Amino acid sequence: MPEAPTVLSGSSIQAARELRVLVSRLRRRFQEASDNVELTPSQLSVLSRLKRGDATASEIAAAERVRPQAIATHLGILAERGFIDRRPDPKDGRRQLVSLSDAGRELMAGRAQAGQEWLTTALERQYTESERQTLLAALDLLERLGPQ
Repeated sequence: MPEAPTVLSGSSIQAARELRVLVSRLRRRFQEASDNVELTPSQLSVLSRLKRGDATASEIAAAERVRPQAIATHLGILAERGFIDRRPDPKDGRRQLVSLSDAGRELMAGRAQAGQEWLTTALERQYTESERQTLLAALDLLERLGPQ
């Protein structure tokens, strides 16, 4: 892995800026394409995290880098809407494990499907086969940013 340069190149600065803006735009487009339920980005993030497995409120708060009180509020709303289930932690009865309910799993699966359909259609309409191959090559390069 190359060491971080002491002086940042203009191309790195420009690429970082433009990539950040593009990621924000794409995130909004995904939300528009798949938003048939009014949830905040924070609530959706909690549901997305729970797709990976059950967690306690404090584990979710730590992963989301927010205070436990904020997560408690989100979990209350999500429970009221039927998107999560809570049950005692078998290892520590004082804590509760939070998981996606059937409705929560269905919601997240539907959102993923709608976003995938929007993006697939947009790529097909707006890019030639050659351009899509170039995008795939660029994604291979961008993948290196993931583990950091």
